[in-house]
Amino acid sequence: MGEKLSNFSFMKHRKIYYIICIVLIVGSIGIGLLRGYNFGIDFTGGTMIELEMGRQVEMSDVDAALSEAGVEGSATYAGENNTQIIIKTSDSLNSDDRDTLLSTIEEKFSIDSDAVLSVENIGPSVGDLLKKNAAKAVAAAVILMLIYVAIRFQWRYGLAAILALVNTLLILFGFYGLFHITINSPFIAAMLTILGYGINDTIVIFDRIRENTAGHAKRNTEAMIPLIDKSIRQTVGRSVMTSLTTLIVMVPLLIICGDTIRSFILPLLVGVIASTLSSIFIATSIWYDINRVTTKKSYSGKKSSRKEKEKPAKGPVV
Repeated sequence: MGEKLSNFSFMKHRKIYYIICIVLIVGSIGIGLLRGYNFGIDFTGGTMIELEMGRQVEMSDVDAALSEAGVEGSATYAGENNTQIIIKTSDSLNSDDRDTLLSTIEEKFSIDSDAVLSVENIGPSVGDLLKKNAAKAVAAAVILMLIYVAIRFQWRYGLAAILALVNTLLILFGFYGLFHITINSPFIAAMLTILGYGINDTIVIFDRIRENTAGHAKRNTEAMIPLIDKSIRQTVGRSVMTSLTTLIVMVPLLIICGDTIRSFILPLLVGVIASTLSSIFIATSIWYDINRVTTKKSYSGKKSSRKEKEKPAKGPVV
């Protein structure tokens, strides 16, 4: 395994990485858009009711009660031994509709009004505001990271790092669209965490590339391929082991914790895997291609300028 890795050229297969990412992102996001993304009431608005049932009830019976009350929504288990349920409706219920739903549930499951633990209404305007704030938070994080990496290294490194982060977030959005998982506030928190995790992983690789390339890009970019491959091989073990230790902690939490923690851990788990792969395969490939294109343009511009200086001026023949 070590011998195969030492002979593997990461840059040689970079076009394959691009194709795989494009197919995954376009396919999964396309399916999500066609079916419709599953946004939670944090974004769409609605009513959330938490009930203590005293026992674990069948979700099919809860769905039947919702249909009987004429309410569109879903229910999930909560609490110790799943004796509680949380009902989330698609629309914000007024007092009459809410009373009708609670009366139906109380009658169907033989519980009283004391079983209602909490009722929360979220209007559509609040959901729109949350979407805007989430977009602003992500945009601010990306811009600040771009500035930091550009100052710490070069603008080429910064642009490549940001594009790799965008690739990670698109894969995450595609995953949620493909499997129709609910997108809510913990998802946004996990997404911002992934941005920080991914940029840190990418900087480690870029720092080693800068050391091995003596801090500057050579004119012969083909000669840099072995140096980039060497840099990735020197850091890939650290990147993989860091991700594995993180995943070892998150997998048990995903299994044993409740829905609230799970809604934060799941995007974090997918994001850690995607950001690690993006740092190793995508960020370095994008940096190499950006460096190759800009170096050629810069070199050709200097060459043409030199020829113009050497070209003798035309004048009248004496």
